[in-house]
Amino acid sequence: MNLFNLHLRSATQHERIDRVASCIGADASGSFGVLAGHARMIARLGFGLMRFRRLDEGWEYVAIPGGVAYFVDNELQVLTRRYLRDADYGRLAAALAEQFDAEEASLRALKEALVRVEREMLRRFLDMGRREGHLA
Repeated sequence: MNLFNLHLRSATQHERIDRVASCIGADASGSFGVLAGHARMIARLGFGLMRFRRLDEGWEYVAIPGGVAYFVDNELQVLTRRYLRDADYGRLAAALAEQFDAEEASLRALKEALVRVEREMLRRFLDMGRREGHLA
């Protein structure tokens, strides 16, 4: 069986996975598969899961927030901001949910801080207007 190499690249990680038999990803048009010897291709990946299988092994899963897949010369490059990889789908889903919850909490805290800054700015503008006699 013909095999290819998979490169997972993010801002902080790089993994080379040898002896990959197949990989399944998704773009805006739907799911697609890559096998060794595939023609050169590039695809913009959406938010979600990819999966790949090495020769005589089970599926492994990669969660990504979107990215680019580029296949040339029997090398599949997956470029993304970040990724999570695990052979256990349930464990990956739990890690992804945990990360999503942490990001949501961080975003909520950021929004609350912005509201406080806006209120303080408005209060100061009103105080300045009162001192200058523009507001009653």
